[in-house]
Amino acid sequence: MDRDLTWDGCHNVRDLGGLPAAGGRRTRRGAVVRSDTPDRLTEAGWAAAAAHGVRTIIDLRDPGEGPEAYRPPGMTVVPLPLDRLDDPDRGRYGGTPLYLRPFMERWPGRCARPLRAIAQAPPGGVLVHCVAGRDRTGLVAILLLALAGVAPEHILADYERSETRLSPLYARLGQPDDALRVRARLDAAGTTTAEVITALLAGLDAEAYLTEGGLTAPELAALRERLTVVDEGRG
Repeated sequence: MDRDLTWDGCHNVRDLGGLPAAGGRRTRRGAVVRSDTPDRLTEAGWAAAAAHGVRTIIDLRDPGEGPEAYRPPGMTVVPLPLDRLDDPDRGRYGGTPLYLRPFMERWPGRCARPLRAIAQAPPGGVLVHCVAGRDRTGLVAILLLALAGVAPEHILADYERSETRLSPLYARLGQPDDALRVRARLDAAGTTTAEVITALLAGLDAEAYLTEGGLTAPELAALRERLTVVDEGRG
C-alpha cells in the first residue's frame, strides 16, 4: 500500500495506515495523516484532504510560524505548539533527529498532548503537521506507531521518508536542500539518522512514557482503537 498522498501544495504527506502492528493488527488507513504545513495547499489540495476524511488538524507550530491559512468548512484546527523556547538544546540540535531524545526526556507532558488530542478528536481523520512535517511531526508519529506496536524498522522507514519527500519542496522554493544541513550536523556528532532513531526506539516503552506524560488508560485504549484494526490478511 502506497502511504504517500498527493495533495496539491504539500510535499511531505503520508497516511500512517497500512503498517503491521502488535496483536495481529495493522495501522488503520485514514486515521492519522502526517504532513508539512498545509498553508500552501491549493483548493484542489484541500479537496483531496477532505476526501481523505480529514476532519481535525493538529498544528504543532509555534505562534507566528506560518500565516493564518484557510481551512475548509468541516475541519477543526487544534493549535498545540510542541517546541519549548527555553529548550537548552533548541539551537544545538533543532531541526535534526538529535533533538528527539533530550526533548522527550525533559517534557513528556508536552509530548503527550498531541496524542491526547488525537484520542479525543471527533470521528474522522486527524492531520498532524508542523512546518516541514519531519521532526516535531515525526516525534508524534514515533509515539503513535510505537504505542501501536509497529516494528522499529517500519517506524524508522517512516521517519526517513521525509528526506526524499521534502527535496522537491526546497528545489521549488529555490533553497538548499535541508537534508544537507541535517547530515552535516549528524556527521559532526558521529552518528546517522538510523542510529539515532534505532537507539531511541530500543529504550522506548511508549505506554509507560505516555502514562508519565499524563495520558490515562482509557485515552491509551482510545488511541490504539483509533489507530489500528484487525489485520484480516495475517494469521
